[in-house]
Amino acid sequence: MPDSSKKVVCAAEPAAADRFAIYEVYMEKSYNSITAKEILTTIGGQVKEFTKDSIMTPFYMFIEVIMEMIIPYLMASIIDKGVTAGNISHIYKVGMIMVVVALFGLFAGLMGAHTAARASAGLARNLRSAMFRNIQNYSFSNIDRYSTAGLVTRLTTDVTNLQNAYQMLLRMFMRAPSSIIVAITMAFIISPGLASVYVGAVLFLGLFIILVMSRVTKYFKEVFEKYDDLNSSVQENVSAIRVVKAFVREEYEQERFKKASENIYKLFVRAESTVVLNMPVMQFTVYACILLISWFGAHMITAGDLTTGQLMSLLAYCMNILMNLMMLSMIFVMVSMSTASAQRITEVINEESDIKNPEDPVMDVKDGSVQFDHVWFAYGNGDPVLSDVTLDIKAGETIGVIGGTGSSKSSLVNLISRLYDVRDGRVLVGGIDVRQYDITALRDQVAVVLQKNELFSGTILDNLRWGNENATEEECRKACEIACADEFIERMPEKYNTFIEQGGANVSGGQKQRLCIARALLKKPKILILDDSTSAVDTATDAKIREGFSKEIPGMTRFIIAQRISSVQHADRIIVMDNGRISGFDTHEKLLAGNEIYRDVYESQTKGNGDFDEKGGED
Repeated sequence: MPDSSKKVVCAAEPAAADRFAIYEVYMEKSYNSITAKEILTTIGGQVKEFTKDSIMTPFYMFIEVIMEMIIPYLMASIIDKGVTAGNISHIYKVGMIMVVVALFGLFAGLMGAHTAARASAGLARNLRSAMFRNIQNYSFSNIDRYSTAGLVTRLTTDVTNLQNAYQMLLRMFMRAPSSIIVAITMAFIISPGLASVYVGAVLFLGLFIILVMSRVTKYFKEVFEKYDDLNSSVQENVSAIRVVKAFVREEYEQERFKKASENIYKLFVRAESTVVLNMPVMQFTVYACILLISWFGAHMITAGDLTTGQLMSLLAYCMNILMNLMMLSMIFVMVSMSTASAQRITEVINEESDIKNPEDPVMDVKDGSVQFDHVWFAYGNGDPVLSDVTLDIKAGETIGVIGGTGSSKSSLVNLISRLYDVRDGRVLVGGIDVRQYDITALRDQVAVVLQKNELFSGTILDNLRWGNENATEEECRKACEIACADEFIERMPEKYNTFIEQGGANVSGGQKQRLCIARALLKKPKILILDDSTSAVDTATDAKIREGFSKEIPGMTRFIIAQRISSVQHADRIIVMDNGRISGFDTHEKLLAGNEIYRDVYESQTKGNGDFDEKGGED
């Protein structure tokens, strides 16, 4: 290991402030490094399935525009050649043509709306699927770079923004420019002199829109970052509502949520205050155009250079042009909002897992032997949390792991199933470096029961079969007997078909732990890791579980991480961790005789203090 890495070893993970700083630096670099080409390639790849709909929508919109532009021209004919001349047959004839044209326009509009909805909704579906699929492939180090709330915001708010923007682009980005171009063309056909008024208005409003959009884009980028904070506040409050109520912290949580919401409010006010300038400027331009066209048009009618019907058509085209300019400004607002969302979505989809399969992976794990060969490990670019760890564990051994809070017990075992990769050295399972295995093949042979156990909504059997989806009910019962979970399951009304609420809200902590142990056993792995997974179980049940392991699964290598000496003292050997280093590795008796840390803990616990250290806590 390089000398620069041999520093004072920190706790199991970087301090919260340090992790946040690392996250901020990473996200800023990642966010700024995403190019427009990457965004277009990534988002475009998710819309290929709906290429036909994406092409047909602008086509339908163009047809609708043509139909709408013909109607004012026909109205002029009705006024000049029908109403003024008193020609009723001409009114009927042109009127019927107008009805047909309007129906064609209506049909084109409906079809355009349908195809745009299919394309935009399909894009949203594919984006969510692509993000979720890639998140499943993330290593723990990848997941550490994003907050849960941040990922939820990307999957929901950001995708919705992009969906709405894409639908608007398909329908209006063709419709609005087409309407403006066709309307100006028709106006030039009627009167080139008056049409020049439109050109001036379009140039003026176009420059104004560009100026406004350049200012609001940066506000919207900040808004979606603040959404992460808001979602984080909600998520933590709901998931920990029992703690909030137990400590009467409702007012504190309300104030925290209010602050997050207030930040979004302020940014939106700044953005919208700039955007709403569109309206008065647009109205000023519309009224100015109407006055100018009416003034000059009246003089031209008096001079015989323009008819009343033509003036009516020009006024209709005027409103059409300016309203479509307003529509373009709305498009630019949505594009500004969605650009920030597109960057955040692209970031998640293009994030590559730090842990990848080798080119020619080993597919079979020979046995449950584990070796740590001068292993160094750190989270991100932080200081090492494991320093020069060397261990040799035989297949079938029961290994206890004990140490104070922050001594890196969990970090040690996380390397076995390659949830993280070592910084230096090697971890071998079955005599082969874990980096040479197929990840799925390796993890199928390493079952982990974590400190914070998770159950999912569904029956007890559904949860157990996460360990083996093809497990029979008899196999599930056997696993539950070993884990001492059958005792409480049999007392439930529906027994193994009892429904478990989301997160296991309707079972106790100890029951949840035993169900998770049974679930892990159903994998029939070569290595079983129990990461403080009996902390909520009484000592008698803990002893029964350990006895069941010895009798029923003697060939499985077992790692038992615990705070209690009683949970590990019957292990074949015990690892004593101290600030990321191995303080001792031997039997209970030999450690009592030769390891001061282990002896001090044993004596403190046998005198009545049940925790490993005074502070206690999770690793």
